[in-house]
Amino acid sequence: MVLYGVAALAVCMLTGTLVGEYLGAALGVDANVGGVGFAMIMLVFATHWLRQRGKFPEASEQGVLFWSAMYIPIVIAMASTQNVYKAVTGGPMALLAGLVALVAGFALVPAVARIGGKAEPLPPLNDTPVEEPAAEKQGV
Repeated sequence: MVLYGVAALAVCMLTGTLVGEYLGAALGVDANVGGVGFAMIMLVFATHWLRQRGKFPEASEQGVLFWSAMYIPIVIAMASTQNVYKAVTGGPMALLAGLVALVAGFALVPAVARIGGKAEPLPPLNDTPVEEPAAEKQGV
């Protein structure tokens, strides 16, 4: 049932687009503000919720996986239609928003890295034993 996965994606995309349009109107911007991002977040939560309840079979996941492979090219195509030059020359707000997002992303790296527990290291790819560095052998 690949069609169900594609249908879930379509519902999330339409809902995200509506949320983005309404958010843009509420902010007084004549644009969709974050519609694709809202759609992807809704898709992640919806598929997780359906998987937990056993209502999202493997075949339905294939429909979502197909379109998730198309997500990055679609976002790049959408971003390329925006007028970056006008945004930058229109005022410092675009640069400030970009810098805030960049700093927040860098600041969240340690927090995201702590998610989950410590795990066993992966086994070596080859069968030859891995030698310890000389400093560890001498107890330094």
